[in-house]
Amino acid sequence: MREAMALREAMALREAVALREAVALRELAAARPDLTPAQLAAARAALAARSGTAPRSTRTPAKRPTTKRPSAKRPTTKRPATKRPATKRPAATQRPAPAKERTGSSWRTRVGVVALATLLVPALVTVVLPGATTPSGGPLDVTALALTARSSMLEAADGYRALEQTATHRRAQLEEARAAERAVRDEVAADQQVVGAGAANLYRATPVARYPVLALDAADPGTTSTVLFQQAVTEHADRALESAVVRAERTGVALADAVARVEQAEAAADAAEADLAVALEEMRDQVDDLSTEVSGRLASLGTIPAAGEQQDRNQQALARWQGYLAQLTAAGITPPAAADLTDPADLPDGLSPALDADGRPVPGVAWAVVGNSPVTVLPSETVAAVSNALSQLGRPFVPGTTGPETYDCGGFTAASWLLGGYALPATPQAQWARGAAVPLDGLQIGDLVFPPGGQDVGIYLGDGDVLGASAATYQVGVRSVAAGSTAVRVPVQPTEPNAPLPEGGPTGPCGAPLPTPGVTSPQWGGWDNGAIPTEALCQLGVHRHALRCDAAAGYAAMGAAFSDRFGADLCITDSYRSLSSQMSAFRLKPALAAVPGTSNHGWALAVDLCGGINVAGSAEWRWMTANAGRYGFVQPDWAAPGGEKPEPWHWEFGYIS
Repeated sequence: MREAMALREAMALREAVALREAVALRELAAARPDLTPAQLAAARAALAARSGTAPRSTRTPAKRPTTKRPSAKRPTTKRPATKRPATKRPAATQRPAPAKERTGSSWRTRVGVVALATLLVPALVTVVLPGATTPSGGPLDVTALALTARSSMLEAADGYRALEQTATHRRAQLEEARAAERAVRDEVAADQQVVGAGAANLYRATPVARYPVLALDAADPGTTSTVLFQQAVTEHADRALESAVVRAERTGVALADAVARVEQAEAAADAAEADLAVALEEMRDQVDDLSTEVSGRLASLGTIPAAGEQQDRNQQALARWQGYLAQLTAAGITPPAAADLTDPADLPDGLSPALDADGRPVPGVAWAVVGNSPVTVLPSETVAAVSNALSQLGRPFVPGTTGPETYDCGGFTAASWLLGGYALPATPQAQWARGAAVPLDGLQIGDLVFPPGGQDVGIYLGDGDVLGASAATYQVGVRSVAAGSTAVRVPVQPTEPNAPLPEGGPTGPCGAPLPTPGVTSPQWGGWDNGAIPTEALCQLGVHRHALRCDAAAGYAAMGAAFSDRFGADLCITDSYRSLSSQMSAFRLKPALAAVPGTSNHGWALAVDLCGGINVAGSAEWRWMTANAGRYGFVQPDWAAPGGEKPEPWHWEFGYIS
């Protein structure tokens, strides 16, 4: 058993090393197409040395080249001597350890591979072509610092979420303790009422009523049985009253215990809330130390290409943001913390109040003069939130997710702002209540924008652009500010509750198109059939099968139900087909395969199944026809038995053909 585990670990290590080498060499070849075969061979040898391995043909030890990295000093702006008030964590509490990282194909593993490749490529270029710059056009230090900063912020966010789970658990315990206290108080009140009523009756009772036996009369023996019965009833009432007194004493003790438990639960909940406040403060301090140069590089680290005009628009917004940060860098301007911008009369040196069209100070931002023009200076937290948001361009949209691989609209804005040191709830409606409302004509970069209806939210990027995770395009991308939108500024606390968001609107949750009669086009994300990048899809966990993320979620739920019924996993032979795979299938089976570029599989919304489902009339096929619709899958009429082209194995996520 141990030998097998050791073998698996060794294989996983070799696979990781091979993946790092492949990614790094691929990126190098893409960045420098002019490299000769000899130079690529040198790069491969250098990479093997850095990875602690050697090429298969030459398993000889290789000395790792040592390079001294120049120190990168951050340009600073003099700040006032006042410091942000610190929040102390209670001495009796300790922050729980962050949740254990997932293993296998977790996002941290994948990010680590890509990050290492990103670091190795510039080093390889330097080895192969001394004096060359990185493929991204800048020094290695900035990219390395940006990767380190991103990793550190993600780790801090994980720690915060672990603390948040603890705080949620302690709040639940507090509510349980309070409910128990209320129940005990009700019992105490009931017992006290019984005891009080009994005591009052005894106080008002006559001696004969209190002791009926005193009414015995030797001259009237006929009343003896009645008197004795009344005496028995009185004694029974006395015993009941004594029992009520004992119960009252016990419930009094129970109440004291319940009150003590509530106090303990309140202390634990307060300690957890204090931990959360400290964690956010530490995250804000962390982003306050980021230079604008590093923030600019961070904004482009994890982007996924979109299609056509959407990609152009995404890149234009990214370039505009990086240009803004480069302008601050060149001018030696360091974005201050949001706490340093709360008082327009007391701003850091070199900054002045930003003014609106009426000459009133704009809350949460400031102005600096670059050349002869004023430039808006955003808080460091806003810079971090926007940079991290832009780094997720192209990520898939999946309802109910908060990253780091998939998002819905509220999850995306919450995840972005958490990396800036502000915790937001995960729904647009709840986020609306957290910031200060700002007019649409006074939008600043970083503001949360809510289209009419309040079911969607995005981050304002300037120039009328909003960045968000959209149910309309199934990806994170840039779009225009919708007419009639409302907005809030996150780092600024509202002075009074915001008015409720309006109900209804032209779209559904997260911008989802409202249902329309008939069959709709399966095209999504702006990609052509078969041209969807795999990074924009969600894996099904079987070989390389993948679908659009909402279809993948439906497939997973359907697979769980199928397994419960038949004791076996869903069997799949085909899912998304790229254009090249469509061409291969058409060459092999021209009579069966669709013309390349027209396959339903090219939209990542269709699957071909096996394991009995591929046989019309089988138990598995009948189960699919009865249950697949619950998970969004249907069999088009042409593929059903008796259809134009019967394919019982073919199922689609919604009617796309």
